[in-house]
Amino acid sequence: MSKDMTPLFIADVSAFSKSLRKSLGEAEKLPGHAAMLSLIAKAAGYRNHQHLRATPPEQELDQLAMKRALRVFDDSGRMTRWPKHTKVQGLCLWPFWARLPAREDLTEKQVNAVLLEGLAFSDHVLLRRSLIDHGLAERTIDGSVYRRIERKPTAEGLALISRLA
Repeated sequence: MSKDMTPLFIADVSAFSKSLRKSLGEAEKLPGHAAMLSLIAKAAGYRNHQHLRATPPEQELDQLAMKRALRVFDDSGRMTRWPKHTKVQGLCLWPFWARLPAREDLTEKQVNAVLLEGLAFSDHVLLRRSLIDHGLAERTIDGSVYRRIERKPTAEGLALISRLA
């Protein structure tokens, strides 16, 4: 039998814990409030209640931007055209950022080769400039050395990278 996932959002875990303890009855073996909070957090996959409180909430993906970004890539993961929306342009750069080797100096020719692998059109120069403009890559003033800037991709960027991989 398959397991159905039922999402649950609890705005106030403390009130939920108190209500749960109350509904479980007045048995003497019930855990205290702090222990109950810890049990709830562990059941949700956290180490303890403090770990739950310290973890930032997951952000919802911008589904419209994801849909628009996926439209500019073909079935093999190659970009077929440059998107017209600025937000989508920035999102579409993450898969190319992921293709660039980390912490490695590259020549313009090497960067162009990496970018052309993922393009179905020939404007790799636009893509290279956009990577720099969006802060995903940097280059020396004379343009002889390029380097990927190490940063954590956005939630949408990670989803797009994994979708196209």
